[in-house]
Parts: sequence; C-alpha cells; structure tokens
Amino acid sequence: MALSALVALLALAGCQSADIVIGRDLDAAGGAVVSVEPLASATGARALARGGNAVDAAIATAFALAVTWPEAGNVGGGGFMLIRAPGGRALFIDYREKAPRAAEASMFLGPDGKVDKNATRLGYRCAGVPGTVAGLWLAHQLYGDLDWAELVLPAADLAEGGFEVSAELAASSARHARELALCEETRRIFLAPDGLPLRAGDWLCQPDLARSLRLIALDGRRTFYEGELARQIVAGARTQGGILTLEDFRRYEAVVRRPLTGSYRGCRVLAGPPPTSGGQVLIECLNQLDGFDLAALPAGDAAELHLLAEVLQRAFLDRALHLGDPDFVSDPLGAILDQEYGRRLGAGIDPERATPSDRLAGDLGGTLLPAEGESTTHISVVDRHGCAVANTYTLEESWGAKVVAAGTGILLNNEMADFNPQPGRSDRDGQIGTRPNVIEPEKRMLSSMCPVIVERDGELLLVAGSPGGRTIPASVLRVVTGIVDRGLSPAEAVALIRVHHGLYPDRLRIEKAAPAEVKQRLAGMGHALEEREFLGDCHVIGRDPSSGRLRAVADHRRLGAAAAVVAAGPLGSEEGW
Repeated sequence: MALSALVALLALAGCQSADIVIGRDLDAAGGAVVSVEPLASATGARALARGGNAVDAAIATAFALAVTWPEAGNVGGGGFMLIRAPGGRALFIDYREKAPRAAEASMFLGPDGKVDKNATRLGYRCAGVPGTVAGLWLAHQLYGDLDWAELVLPAADLAEGGFEVSAELAASSARHARELALCEETRRIFLAPDGLPLRAGDWLCQPDLARSLRLIALDGRRTFYEGELARQIVAGARTQGGILTLEDFRRYEAVVRRPLTGSYRGCRVLAGPPPTSGGQVLIECLNQLDGFDLAALPAGDAAELHLLAEVLQRAFLDRALHLGDPDFVSDPLGAILDQEYGRRLGAGIDPERATPSDRLAGDLGGTLLPAEGESTTHISVVDRHGCAVANTYTLEESWGAKVVAAGTGILLNNEMADFNPQPGRSDRDGQIGTRPNVIEPEKRMLSSMCPVIVERDGELLLVAGSPGGRTIPASVLRVVTGIVDRGLSPAEAVALIRVHHGLYPDRLRIEKAAPAEVKQRLAGMGHALEEREFLGDCHVIGRDPSSGRLRAVADHRRLGAAAAVVAAGPLGSEEGW
C-alpha cells in the first residue's frame, strides 16, 4: 500500500486520518472492515465512521475493490452476502451469476466431443449474467442507512483519480498479461501503453469505470440491468460471439435465502446455502469433527492435518453427488447436515491411514468437481452495534473472462466455467458430469464460496471467508476450529498451516511452510502431497480470548488490510433491523 495514496483517499472522503487506522491486526471496538486491499478497506471504514452500518461498509468496500483489486473485486461478477443483524437474526443474499437463456448443456464441447477449455475461460461466451450490482442493491434496500450514492461514489472518485499500483497487482498483471492483451479494451486499460504488464508504482486511472460507477450511483440497479450499461455489455457480447441478451439482464434478480445453521462445541454456525457449497462442506466437516478431541492433537501436527483432510474428502463427495442451484435441484441437505450422519462419517476415518478416494466414491468412476478459479475475494465487516457481514464475491478466474465491454471499464466474469461442462462424463483428473450442476438456462452455477459467521452464547465470535476456489471451505474450517477448539486469537488462527482435500484429484494440498517432518509423516500415512505456496486469503474479525474484544485480522498470505474506526462518530441507525 502507498501511504500517500491512502491519505489522499481519506482526505477525498472528508475523513481525518486519525478517524481510521490501517493494519494487519487491529482492535475492532469502533467497527472494522477487512479485505485484500488497503484502499478498499479504508473506503468501507469511512462508511462506518460516517454513521453507516456493516452492510453500508460492505457495499462501499465491494465497489472500491472493483477499482483497486480488478483480478477479483468486481461489478461484472457475482457472489454471496451473509448478514447477522443485532440480536442474532440472519439472512443470506444470493447474487450468484446465472446462465443466459440461450445456454446449453453441451455449449463448451468441441467437434470432437471434448471440452474446449479456452471457450470456458476466455471471451463473452463464458460470461454468466452478472449479479453483483443487484446483490449489493438488494442489501442496501433491506438494511442500508447511508444513501446509495454515498456508498458508490467513493469508488468512482478512486477510479477517476487513480491509485498507485501495488506489487501484488503488478504481479497479477504480469501473470495474465498475454490473455489480458486478447481484448482491445482490456489491453488498453490494464496493460501499460507499451503493452507490457503494469508495474509497481504505476498510476492506474479508469475513467470508463468511473463513469459506469457514477451511473450506478445515480440510477441504482436499473442502469445496469435495463439501461445504458446493459446495452453496452450486450452489444459487446453480440459482436464477439457471446450469448448475453438484454432480456437476460432484465430478468436477473438477487434473492434472499435462509442461511444454513450448524452447531459445533456449543457455538451457532451460520453459513451459505446452495448454490454455494461452502456452507454444506464446512458444517458437514464440523459435524464429523464433533466426534474427535481436536484440541488434544498438537496444532499443525500430521495427525491433525490428516483428520482435516479426511473430513473434507467425505464432505466433497456429498457436494459432488447432490448440490446445485436449489431452484433447479432438490438436494438432501437435511440428511447430509444431520449431526448423527456426520458422526457416522467421522467414525469411518482411520486416524493412521489416508482413505483412497476411489474407495469412498464407489461406482462413480472418480466423480469430482470442475476446477474453480481461486481469485475470489472476501470482505468481513462488523459495526459498533454488533451487525456483521461476511461477503464473498468473484469473477471466477483472475480477471474473469478477460473482456471489457467498450466504454464501460467493467471486467466480465467467466463463471460459466463453474458448471459441469460435459454432461455424464466424470474422470479422476478434474472433470465432473453429474446432473445437479449441468448447464441449464437461467441456472446459477455451483460455488465453493464460504462466508461464515459464528456465535457463542448469543455473542458474535467470528466473521470469516476466503478466496481459493475449492480450497475455500478448508481455509475457513481451519480458522473456525482454531478459534473454537483451541481458543486461539484471530491472528493465531489465521496463521495456522492449511491443507485441502477435494476428493479428486486424490491429493492432499498443503502449504509449503509446513515442517518437513509433518509432510513426511503425512506421506507415510498414504497421502499424495501437492505443495502450494499458500492456500486461501482468510480475512477475519473475531473475539480475542485474552481481552474479550473483537480483533480485525487480515491474512498475511497476500496484500490484505484491516481498517478500523478509532474516533467517536455518529452512531448508525438500527431502524429496519
């Protein structure tokens, strides 16, 4: 983060620098926002300082991330918002993208009958109907205290005035430069004039995006789904082989769903229902762990990591078999999330040996899940009233479909890749063809996003979420068990070594920082290890066991920043809660 740019942003918003503090681990007594990017976190904290509530702050942060973290922050994508109001009442806003009405189950198969992987990743054809604007608008209609425009315009100002490119954003630009160059508009905005990637210290201005955000600030969701922005995006799709239509945009609605609720060690766990599978995987894992004394195992020991892998493996099998868009699929969640079912699954775990996935999958021929992009991003917010928001949203892969409709500055998602691309065909290498998540018109694709809120004795204990594709529930599970089972501080829980097992491929992903002897022991137990530099990017606001106060913690694995309100300011209204 460039400190000068942050100070300039706060000044632009009329905020004294003493009102907000930025860091990795902060006291959250006055309210706090945690996200992957400091300028966006500061924008959300500014909404809190002006009397907004947690929903206001989440909206402001999300729009700012569309400017400052374009690889995943977005206007042209979708996601999920989990809200806990003061007193514990909760709801879940589903603003996942939808398949266009012209979508077909076999639309990504080539003449040879095989999946055309480029078609699922690049260009307008792989874009679902975006849900972000509708979802944030619905959240504001339900719970917003501040004016809508007051939440969107800071992002527009940031896009117009520009900001200093961080080392992390420059590295992302370099990794994806070849594909960003395929679309003329994307190349013009996100690569340097010489066609090279952005460099750390460059100043990135996005005037087209600023104009789009001002239209959204003025006209709410209407301009995006019925007005000028919809027409511009559809025109781009029409000329570049896409299937998005104005009718697709007009018909899109974000919806309110009931959160999944679990119980673990006396805590109430609130998580997302389908079409995200993150809540199912998390709660099913916790139900299995309920039969084990996790705290008796040394943190980060091979025995503990093996147990986490085994419960994840079993939960992902149920995910593959049963979950999809609940408007299209009748799932057996009541049975899957029954605590006794979880205990029975856990009882089948051998504490000394890895379970082969083929043994669990039986006759399914290696059923597994389609690869999901890992460049999602998460926002955690708590305000001074105890309202909490866990918001996870995405473009799917980094920079989505790598296309920007001319004149909009808006990157579009490639979320159609999250459907099962080849009906009826599953293999052990990364493809699934089970029916619940096959492409259908106006269907929402299955996700692994896992926004979560946990309470203990009626009080907020933690708010968390992470990017990471299929690894997301594993990252969140690690933080939840670290705080609940071990009584760790939020920072200590975030720092724990992470593992992931998604059933297929039958490999245990593990962070490179794990000690060599732990990896050797896991290999000796029968795990095929796949080392990763890091797993997830979990942003947490949790109760510190030593002080009882809430702490806001940004994951050290990426850029990350917490922004906390430290000066007294006007209290947000509780009307409408």
